[in-house]
Amino acid sequence: MSTPGDVLDDEATPISPATGRPLTKRGEATRRRLLEAAEEVFAEQGYHEASIVKITERAGIGLGTFYLYFDSKQSIFEALVIDLNRRVRHSMSEAMEGAASRLDAERAGFAGFFRFTAQHPALYRVVREAEFVSPEVLRLHYSRIVEGYEAGLRSAQQTGDVDRRLDPAVAAWALMGMGELIGMRFLLWERDADGVPPAELDPAVFDAMAMFIDNALAPRHDQEGGRS
Repeated sequence: MSTPGDVLDDEATPISPATGRPLTKRGEATRRRLLEAAEEVFAEQGYHEASIVKITERAGIGLGTFYLYFDSKQSIFEALVIDLNRRVRHSMSEAMEGAASRLDAERAGFAGFFRFTAQHPALYRVVREAEFVSPEVLRLHYSRIVEGYEAGLRSAQQTGDVDRRLDPAVAAWALMGMGELIGMRFLLWERDADGVPPAELDPAVFDAMAMFIDNALAPRHDQEGGRS
């Protein structure tokens, strides 16, 4: 059985546990189908009710083929957490490109996060189950998001875009937690009269959150009129 450490590098070319060799393009496509099926099955049924058989049936792939790509239900679950993490970070980074200021980048990054969350609500259930299934991968998920976040805030403090009195690490964790809970309340839990979840976050909710972030991060003017 693989260990969490075997799936921590999301930039590396996937390796087949059966052969120990990098996957071919065709193999990567098959692995992607398995991950997409796992995302659906774990989201619908939870980790303990899900099974390799259900995942392979959803993917339309033979049971024996599964073991060319993953050696257990836990290994595909851990790989799914890493995959969702990589994709949500990409969505956020792509949205932030070209932002004129850190506050603009914050708004754009959260917009990217909420777009991804609306399209992949499995992110919430899978990440929460990771607390019990694979705590190491859970910590990795949050740490990877915070690392880039903290670095961005530090850089913005140096240019005067963000209040220099803030602790970047604390601010990064606080903002990430806020975004996650806003998404849970107004995307995951929200339903219309027909029970259909929203396709995007309510703009009024987003604007209220952006105002809160702007007030929290914006530089303050000291008594001499300078910026803190």
